[in-house]
Amino acid sequence: MTAVRRRGHLLTALAQPGFRRLFGVRLLGQFGDGVFQASLAGAVLFNPERQAHAADVAAAFAVLLVPYSIVGPFAGVLLDRWRRQRVLLLINVLRGVGVALVATTMFGGLHGQPFYACALVIVSMNRFVLSALSASLPHVVRADDLVTANALSSTSGTIATTVGGAAAIGVRAFASAGSNTAYGAMALAAAIPYLASAVVSRWFAPDDLGPDDVERGNRETVAEVARGLVDGARHVRARRPVFIALIAIGVHRLCYGVSTVCTVLLYRNYFHSNGVFRAGIGGLGQVVAAVAIGGGIAALVTPVAARRLGYVRWPAALFLGAAVVEVALGLPYSMPLVLLGALLLGVASQGIKICVDTLVQQDIEDEYRGRVFTIYDTLFNLTLVAAAVITAVALPDNGRSPISLIVIAVAYAATAVGYLYAGASRSRARTLTDAKGRHS
Repeated sequence: MTAVRRRGHLLTALAQPGFRRLFGVRLLGQFGDGVFQASLAGAVLFNPERQAHAADVAAAFAVLLVPYSIVGPFAGVLLDRWRRQRVLLLINVLRGVGVALVATTMFGGLHGQPFYACALVIVSMNRFVLSALSASLPHVVRADDLVTANALSSTSGTIATTVGGAAAIGVRAFASAGSNTAYGAMALAAAIPYLASAVVSRWFAPDDLGPDDVERGNRETVAEVARGLVDGARHVRARRPVFIALIAIGVHRLCYGVSTVCTVLLYRNYFHSNGVFRAGIGGLGQVVAAVAIGGGIAALVTPVAARRLGYVRWPAALFLGAAVVEVALGLPYSMPLVLLGALLLGVASQGIKICVDTLVQQDIEDEYRGRVFTIYDTLFNLTLVAAAVITAVALPDNGRSPISLIVIAVAYAATAVGYLYAGASRSRARTLTDAKGRHS
């Protein structure tokens, strides 16, 4: 019966034209993200003309993410005032133009300030679009279908990014042998899905994706934007389940970020190709594919598990499982085990994210939702930068550090216990409140 209900929620969501259109905008845009990200990874990390060290990886993350983390929260306030349909249309057009500029710098062999400036703008816009998509979802599906629609959207988007990255590697294989030309062609190819996503977003009426007229009609100044951001943070703080969930996923992102940077360095500087298991960018593509498969499994399992176990016990179980994976599959430093670990961590990561996304969408009021999702994205960015800096300072350039895996496992296990304890405390408090209400 649970499976029947889950299929019913999925079919109901897909039957709604608004959801299908928004789904198309997401898939096309995130496919373009995969193409563009693969071109950046190849040009910066796997270009044979360049050397990749942990400090270089940290610097790249900092240049790309720290400025947006400062500016990004203000974009969330604007999402609660601007028509989100217009945002999706215009940003996708701008992304198409931006990747053409980045491709131009790659063709010319430039990897300095012009390259990073253009990449910074595009990555910033990517986060803007993802926040707009998440904030728009409750406008195109029923509340009962939200968790299933969210699982399908976010997981399919991750898979689309993976497929885009694989397609970019295919473009690299058929392009000119010169590294700069090949990676420039990869970046330029990302313009096609970005512009296609813009075309699909035109199928929405301007007001279909919110926000409402009253909120949109407010004329914002810098001070008003700052006050709106503070109001969004207070709104989160007043909703303890969302507040605790964001703390937990911040810890997860820090641990997952360290693992990600270490994996990049392992495939760049430590592993060697062995049969079907490849080192370099090809092997990293296998890791990304394994993570995407894990995300697909999470999309199938999480809606059922979350409804049965709740939004506390299921994420806690995923945190605990991630701790076991880090030690059992990471410490041998074997490519087959790394791939299996990537798949299982993909299950945990996507399952946790689906639960947190759904909590935010259900518990945060619509007029605050855009800024809260941008705060959420900023938390993701800052913890990823912190992970890269930690890796650069504490770990070797080849990424092999057994002690780091043990520390990550301990952090995951502690987060699982803490999240369970916080959930139990909320349940006890709710029980006492209900009892007092009945007696009164």
